[in-house]
This record gives sequence, C-alpha cells and structure tokens, in this order.
Amino acid sequence: MTMLQVKLDLPDGLAKEANNLGLLEPQALQTMLREAVRRRHITRLTEARERIAAAGIPPLTMEEIQAEIEADRAERRSKNSG
Repeated sequence: MTMLQVKLDLPDGLAKEANNLGLLEPQALQTMLREAVRRRHITRLTEARERIAAAGIPPLTMEEIQAEIEADRAERRSKNSG
C-alpha cells in the first residue's frame, strides 16, 4: 500500500461541512477516489466505443478480444519486471 500525504486548500465552509460529514477521513477519501477512477474508466470506454462506431470498425471476435487481452497483459508484465 502506498502512503500519501495530501494537502487541500478548501473554503472554510466546505472544509467544515466535509469534516462534519466524515468526508475527510481516509476511508471516505479512498472511496471517493475509487469512484472517480471508475467513472473516468467508464467515460474513456464510452468515448472509445463512440470513436469505433463512427469509424465503422467491425466488432472483434471473442478470440480476437482474448488475444488482445493476453498481449496487453504480457506487455504490462514485461514493463513491470524490467
């Protein structure tokens, strides 16, 4: 696990309200970050789907999808090990 120290400059009212609601606690911040990351991934996938549809690219077969996944995983393993 990575330990980060984050400093925020917030308006007084927002800082007080967020603190009162427990939103500045580590678990709450972690939950909000996870949700933000998930939303960004969904947005990126949606945008990619739209670009593919606009380009008229035919859908991949399940075998082609699996080959792409395996190639990506192999590339990530290679980058992480070296």
